[in-house]
Amino acid sequence: MSKAKNVLFIMFDQLRWDYLSCYGHPHLHTPNIDRLASRGVRFTRAYIQSPICGSSRMSTYTGRYVHSHGASWNNIPLKVGEITLGDHLRKAGMDCWLVGKTHMAADAEGMARLGLEPDSVIGARVAECGFDVFERDDGLRAEGPDGFYDPDGAKKYNEYLKDKGYESDNPWHDFANSGLDADGNVLSGWFLKNSSEAANIAEEDSETPYLTTRGMEFMGSHDGPWCCHLSYIKPHWPYIVPEPYASMYGPEHVLPVVRSESERQNAHPVLKAFMDTKIGQTFSRQDVREAVIPAYMGLIKQADDQMGRLFDWMEKTGRMQDTMIVLTSDHGDFLGDHWMGEKTFFHDASTKMPLIIYDPSFEADSTRGTTCDALVESIDLAPTFLEIAGGEPAGHILEGHSLLPILHGQADSTPRDVAICEYDYSASPIAQKLNVSVRDAVMFMVANEKWKLIHCEGGYRPLLFDLENDPNELTDLGNSAEHADIIAELYDHLFAWTRRPSQRTTRSEEQLLNMRGSSGGTGIVIGIYDENDMPLELTVKYRNRKARPFGDYTSD
Repeated sequence: MSKAKNVLFIMFDQLRWDYLSCYGHPHLHTPNIDRLASRGVRFTRAYIQSPICGSSRMSTYTGRYVHSHGASWNNIPLKVGEITLGDHLRKAGMDCWLVGKTHMAADAEGMARLGLEPDSVIGARVAECGFDVFERDDGLRAEGPDGFYDPDGAKKYNEYLKDKGYESDNPWHDFANSGLDADGNVLSGWFLKNSSEAANIAEEDSETPYLTTRGMEFMGSHDGPWCCHLSYIKPHWPYIVPEPYASMYGPEHVLPVVRSESERQNAHPVLKAFMDTKIGQTFSRQDVREAVIPAYMGLIKQADDQMGRLFDWMEKTGRMQDTMIVLTSDHGDFLGDHWMGEKTFFHDASTKMPLIIYDPSFEADSTRGTTCDALVESIDLAPTFLEIAGGEPAGHILEGHSLLPILHGQADSTPRDVAICEYDYSASPIAQKLNVSVRDAVMFMVANEKWKLIHCEGGYRPLLFDLENDPNELTDLGNSAEHADIIAELYDHLFAWTRRPSQRTTRSEEQLLNMRGSSGGTGIVIGIYDENDMPLELTVKYRNRKARPFGDYTSD
């Protein structure tokens, strides 16, 4: 084993932490990801910073909470002045490249104000969340009556499919994400009834193998040191997968749903609004779960097989010996648990992320194959990568903590008492349904090893879950007088977090300490009655000076 020279940062989209066999899934066997865990550290209490793609990723890419960077929902631009992972790493001498998805929206207005041209090197990096782009593929080539959701989504992949002979104006939809009936009709993967169909594409041409190939092409053509963000689109919807994966799992492999009738009947009004969405109502049906979850599992199984292909290639090329590998996701998926679909609430099904880190260096030998129960957040990855690059994390900018002490057996916890997650639903129909103002349509989660508190702005009571005695989070104790002290304690943590000086990013703590009392040599004298009350050397410019009366100059 040698020192890590590079970082391969693998992220799957909408991968639940408990849908890997190394995290305990009884039917979905993922031996290749398990193999990575056996050579690294598997974290069991790792949390994202927002349960939606865009803002979660912006926290990961900046190393800052949503409250700090401000990109609080999908397609809300990341402010032009935010320093990103790429900025930190390049300063330390490590390149930072993208292969796949970021879900980042550029601050076009801010760039125009500062005269940053999108086709310049600096402008392109600002517009791509700090990455140099090998290939960006945000994975959704969705088209409606008003046009494409993302005009550049899966654009190069679509060109690849056309070159392979998939005849369509949108082969991403018609082949990679749809089935086909006996009469040649496209069975769109957007409709969940078609999730049980096999995607009408050769497996090797589907999205996950395609991005794996692109990742290997990047690594084979760049010497390093580099950080490569290999960011997969799946198992995010549309939930459809080609054979042989489409037939691997059936209703018998679908785990019992985690929910209760009491949970729904006594739901907090904000939680109830999320349950009552069309997505929540649809995923509350067992026939939907039995159609979707086997496809979701198939997508994960395909991803694991591609990890085997990737890791074998890295072994043969020597990249396994000089590259840290980090495998995680941007959030989970409710899949009908708690009467919800999608990911936009704070139960562990959504907010806990799988996190496996393999460090090839000899310092990590003592922790290989271990698990870590420390409270970890996605913002911890940026300072970890920066330390690998040889840089020193800027604590006044990066809000997470390097995980290298844990990986190297020097610590078993992080310097935090709670994990924080945020969600801004001000632009969603849920805010309209609740008649909540834009200002109040925000929620915060604060969790430790035992308790999880959810605060909803707008005058609502909190939600509280006992993670130790109610790990499935079925009983909300937010209105329990017996738990008032626990609620107050967690609110104290939340309030302390909101009071942190997160916007003071232009001066470090060391610089501020050095500034204390340092202005005496620049001539500022405040509150001094007599010049002899100060050291002579600080007032020498004000002593023994001569001047003529001003009238000598004005009388002429």
